[in-house]
Amino acid sequence: MRQTIVRNVGDLPTYGYGPRSGPWWGAMGFMALEGMGFALAIGAYLYLYAVNPNWPIGATPPDLWPGTAEVIVYLLSVIPNEMTNRAAHRQDLARVRTGLIVMSLIGIALLVLRGFEFAHLNTRWDNSAYGSIVWLILGLHTTHLVTDLGDTVVLTVLMFTRHAKPRRFSDVTDNVFYWNFVVLAWLPLYALLDWVPRL
Repeated sequence: MRQTIVRNVGDLPTYGYGPRSGPWWGAMGFMALEGMGFALAIGAYLYLYAVNPNWPIGATPPDLWPGTAEVIVYLLSVIPNEMTNRAAHRQDLARVRTGLIVMSLIGIALLVLRGFEFAHLNTRWDNSAYGSIVWLILGLHTTHLVTDLGDTVVLTVLMFTRHAKPRRFSDVTDNVFYWNFVVLAWLPLYALLDWVPRL
């Protein structure tokens, strides 16, 4: 007769951080899909740039100040984002709440700046191929920004309710990870949209 060994795993955590978390892998897949979408849009932009001797087509280059202001805010946002990440790993609820509020306000500020950026593109989406691809790329990244802002606001609300349990701290670190991708995605797009038309 064979003896069965039963192990009690009841004390193991039901969540993990980083690659030990299922939602982290979901975020990785989502970022891979979004990254591919950006790559295709950038390829389309560069193709149109290469085949048109006059670039931008029928427009002046976009005003620099909105995109540049966004770059500054994005880069500075890495500081409170990382502080929130560290607080989440320590499960410091008070600092996580503060960090999520700060990141929510930063996201709202960036959406306001994005509104100014759309207004200062100096082209309409239906003006030319240039206008269409610029609006498409900026719209893709805006969707990216809105998605993360929505997730951040939901997490902020949850952390002020009875749902602020250890598992939610893992969700906060996944949100921090995704925000870093939002920041990194904007830097080449800023160069493409604001500086390439000036070459």
